Amino acid sequence: MQIEVKNISTSPVNMLRRAGYAYQRQEGEEMSFVRPFSASGYPRFHMYVKVNGVDMIVNIHLDMKKETYGDDTRHHGEYENEGALADEVRRLKAILG
Repeated sequence: MQIEVKNISTSPVNMLRRAGYAYQRQEGEEMSFVRPFSASGYPRFHMYVKVNGVDMIVNIHLDMKKETYGDDTRHHGEYENEGALADEVRRLKAILG
């Protein structure tokens, strides 16, 4: 799910910290943030944020559990705009504008 925030006036780290997200790391031009539901770290909301001029592009999904590695990588996430993810997107839009 993608959210675009126009004309940001402060750093994405500060904006998302106020929304309850913790900065994880920088990956190229994108920053990674998480908001876990429990002390175990999963499930959690996970987002990648890119700043484009004065606009911020947020790609968010819900990680249900940690990745599984084996013959192939399986990512246990929800990307559709429904359920808990839809609720979180509405909450973020209200906070971020």
